[in-house]
Amino acid sequence: MTGVPQLVVHRDKELMAQAAAARLITKIVDAQAARGDASVVLTGGRNGNGLLAALAAAPARDAVDWSRLDLWWGDERFLPEGDPERNVTQAREALLDAVPLDPSRVHVMPASDGPYGPDADAAAAGYAAELAAASAPQDHGPVPEFDVLMLGVGPDTHVASLFPELPGVRETERTVVGVHGAPKPPPVRVSLTLPAIRAAREVWLLAAGEDKAEAVAIALSGAGEIQAPAAGAYGRARTLWLLDAAAASRLPHALYPPASA
Repeated sequence: MTGVPQLVVHRDKELMAQAAAARLITKIVDAQAARGDASVVLTGGRNGNGLLAALAAAPARDAVDWSRLDLWWGDERFLPEGDPERNVTQAREALLDAVPLDPSRVHVMPASDGPYGPDADAAAAGYAAELAAASAPQDHGPVPEFDVLMLGVGPDTHVASLFPELPGVRETERTVVGVHGAPKPPPVRVSLTLPAIRAAREVWLLAAGEDKAEAVAIALSGAGEIQAPAAGAYGRARTLWLLDAAAASRLPHALYPPASA
């Protein structure tokens, strides 16, 4: 693991979303100033979508050059294009339709009625090829070195669509896998693997609500990544846990004294 995870605990989920959105704007602007462009991996779920909605409402969003931003996804529900349960559908509603993105830089995971048909494993291989094509010589392997990769943390400690004990969390070679038999619907998904997640410069894990408190405590208390996938998600330069007070309520304070904001 790269260093010790850093924790920031906010009073409630609304403040967490607003602060995380401000933090993301700053990170994108800094990356664009340094290199000309930036790359971010989005997450779905209530916290990921809450962050995007807060970003859409932030006046500072106009500081971002949206045309020089690459967007990727950590996972996707393998459903037809436009399905309201797909992460990209929710992301478009929360933010993407409101900002001037370059469509060629919005890297959507394939839908079940897309070019690979109903074959989630072929869709995963296709997305892995797209990642590899975007990887530069200075990147660490077959995925770009994302500036920020965001992940929601599930009550069972899953991140992306890597669930405890399922084959996806054990994958060490491939960067993207088809997920079958996920314990929450829909059962078929496409997901980045832990090796792909760890290529990011920074990994941000988002959790809000009392129902996430046990998962946060388990993941930050030395659990193994097979049993607690969130424990295996970390960045090359930084790993940041962005929490609200309810999600942080069961943390072992002696080990991980949270900074508060």
